[in-house]
Amino acid sequence: MIPIVVVDAPGRWLPDLPDVQVVDALDYLLDPRYSEIRNVTVFNLCRTYGYQTEGYYVSLLAAARGHRPLPSVATLQDLRLSPIVRIVSEDLEDLIRKSLSPLHSDEFELSIYFGGNLAERYERLARALFNQFPAPLLRATFERDGRWELVGIRAIATSEIPDSHRDFVRDQARRYFARPHRTPVPREFRYELAILANDAEEDRPSNDAALRKFIRAAESVGIEAVLVGREDYGRIAEFDALFIRETTRVDHHTYRFARRAAAEGMVVIDDPESILRCTNKVYQAELFARHRIPCPRTMVVHAENADEVLARIGVPCVLKQPDGSFSRGVVRVESAEELRERLLPLLRDSELVIAQAFVASDFDWRIGVLGGRALYACRYHMPRGDWRIATLDSRGRRRFGKVETLPLDDVPHGVVELGERAARTIGDGLYGVDLKVVEGRPLVIEVNDNPNLEAGAEDAVLKDELYLAIMRHFRARLDARGAPGTPAP
Repeated sequence: MIPIVVVDAPGRWLPDLPDVQVVDALDYLLDPRYSEIRNVTVFNLCRTYGYQTEGYYVSLLAAARGHRPLPSVATLQDLRLSPIVRIVSEDLEDLIRKSLSPLHSDEFELSIYFGGNLAERYERLARALFNQFPAPLLRATFERDGRWELVGIRAIATSEIPDSHRDFVRDQARRYFARPHRTPVPREFRYELAILANDAEEDRPSNDAALRKFIRAAESVGIEAVLVGREDYGRIAEFDALFIRETTRVDHHTYRFARRAAAEGMVVIDDPESILRCTNKVYQAELFARHRIPCPRTMVVHAENADEVLARIGVPCVLKQPDGSFSRGVVRVESAEELRERLLPLLRDSELVIAQAFVASDFDWRIGVLGGRALYACRYHMPRGDWRIATLDSRGRRRFGKVETLPLDDVPHGVVELGERAARTIGDGLYGVDLKVVEGRPLVIEVNDNPNLEAGAEDAVLKDELYLAIMRHFRARLDARGAPGTPAP
């Protein structure tokens, strides 16, 4: 399906754009034909987007019809909220300063056309703002009072494009509409899935072979899967679902992708709630205590109770930063002196720290759980000479132990069941639950969102069925939600 560009004055639209259908706003709102169209992106270029204007209703009804509006109603709301603008200004403070520091004036307006600007020196800033406020035509206002700040941003009409900019806007629109993943979806594909990945990431959760297997598995169940990167944030609402295969953090673009996708009604793994819950060990400590999930003796430490760790947990013990991953921010202490020495720096970085009784083992169990049911099981062995599943060698390179994947039936009694139970306290997505078995009793160490799924490791038992199971899960959730433009069954 070719893109639909909706305008409230068709004569104002820029001509000569191939493979684009230009539609009058009233026709789009009132003609029943547009209610029946499936799997389409709607570019809303009305002159105004105020509450209950034609522009507002175009985006609102596009969402109701299962179309993908740009801008979405959520973006229109964000553009009107000054707190959101201030937050974006703070997030982009360094980029704003670097881009605008050569200017001599104290005010500046930046026009953003389909994510770009005429001047190359403003291209990164334009793209960053488009990613935060995905709308085809934007104008941002900056002021300098000691330092440059974004003070306003709004969607503009085509009539506000200066004549001198129109050739650039036409070329920019052509490039935008010609992006590879905007080609029509083949008939055998009912849905589109964005897989967020970063091939430059040091400890990426899926290798290239696994990503290819995910794409093939998606195709086999009627989903077209496309790899996307950080720069595609502004286009994420064009898809039906998002699968994050990049290590997640709350203060990171992965969380912003998840938030935006969830706000657009997409099926998301990892969903933003799971990211919040899994990336903070303080949250999990409280959650496990409330649900009586067996785990090593644990306490939440702050400056006021730091002197109680020795009596309540003892040594040896493990200290953990709340948001550490791949064993980062995790230290083992052997004595009272070392406890004091190691705890103070951690409390300087975070007001709360986790202290947990040390449990010795040659490996951790990893139970992969999808939709509340165990999918696979692994033994993650410790690298030789270390007590963690990941460590650094003398050159600072990440080193992992051996991974053994086993049939679920070969896992000791109670491990799989506890893994499923722990995962269900987090949500119904995809999780990796780490456990140890102590004197025959399984204990949960933590629940991870975004678990490793690598070809040649976690798929050693299920082979391609591992990838198919995950894509079937996406398909079932998409079908339950309803096909684009159709009511849910």
